[in-house]
Amino acid sequence: MFSYQKRLLFPVYVEHPDEKTAALFLEHFKGKDSELDTFARYMVFRLHVDNPVVRDLFGMIGAEELSHMEMIGVAVKKLGISELSYHNSPESWTAAKDQDEPEVYQMLQTIQISEERSKKSYLKLLGITTDTYLKKMLRFLINREEIHQRLIEKTMNLIEENGGNEQFSSLIHEYKMSLRVVK
Repeated sequence: MFSYQKRLLFPVYVEHPDEKTAALFLEHFKGKDSELDTFARYMVFRLHVDNPVVRDLFGMIGAEELSHMEMIGVAVKKLGISELSYHNSPESWTAAKDQDEPEVYQMLQTIQISEERSKKSYLKLLGITTDTYLKKMLRFLINREEIHQRLIEKTMNLIEENGGNEQFSSLIHEYKMSLRVVK
């Protein structure tokens, strides 16, 4: 399912090392609402989805979340923290609390909350850092989280409206087109 490319989704540069800023970024690398946590959530949820288009969308966005994690990790290293590790509890990776078969709509709501947290975290970092290059990267990540939110919202609406296959398939097209416009 995955293929690795050496090229980052967006180039990561820093003006100068800054371990204080690196520590703030590190939280998004391995904290509670980290990109790896979000990736795992998408992958676990996709196992519970019958709709093949929604399942594919979860896989594609999940894979992108891994690329966001890599970008954050590169930024942390360039800012001056050379030792990166990842320790997180998989308890947050379960599909839903105390449910055997979570409903797709509940999963989408959980993902929507996760994407919003990521966006807020990036906005906070954007307000803290003075590094021009990091600001560009953060704006890119904020934009990507907004795209994910919009696609999840559209998916929720299609589920509520009992949308057809063609409508669901348009989500995949929209996602792929959003990747072509990398600023």
